[in-house]
Amino acid sequence: MLDAKIVGKVIQHYRKAKGLSQEVLSGLANICRTHLSSIERGGRKPTLETLYRISLALDVSASELMKDIEQEMKNLSSDRP
Repeated sequence: MLDAKIVGKVIQHYRKAKGLSQEVLSGLANICRTHLSSIERGGRKPTLETLYRISLALDVSASELMKDIEQEMKNLSSDRP
């Protein structure tokens, strides 16, 4: 199952690495800032369409974003006893 907190963590990491505020990224992705904030906090899972828009706005492929999400999920599961 996809962990919303990990999805948000990865998106937030990319956003900060690009030096973008939530306001700017949400504008570039054409979503509400509050929606982006909720995604980054793990309160909501983005739809495929929203994830794609965010990836375009971050200038990273959606597959690269998903690869990082998958890696974080593997790391989390390997940390569990």
